[in-house]
Amino acid sequence: MKTSSEDRGGEDPYRVYTPASLGAAIRHYRRQAGLSQAELAERTGLHRTYLSDLEQGKETEQVRRILRVLKQLGVRMMLEKADW
Repeated sequence: MKTSSEDRGGEDPYRVYTPASLGAAIRHYRRQAGLSQAELAERTGLHRTYLSDLEQGKETEQVRRILRVLKQLGVRMMLEKADW
């Protein structure tokens, strides 16, 4: 799987099945939105260091639980740009 925005040729959805793939997707879409980690953290009510950990693919308890549920269901998460 391609994990950096430089490697991504198109706007295919990110397939999320590991903490690293989730982190790559968050970083890609944050940069695409033109936001710093501090700006996104403020907008979402998260600590910047937590957001940084997510982007680095560090496994948090919440991410571990979500991925475990998805694996047991035999599905994976796909992230793509939304028109909200």
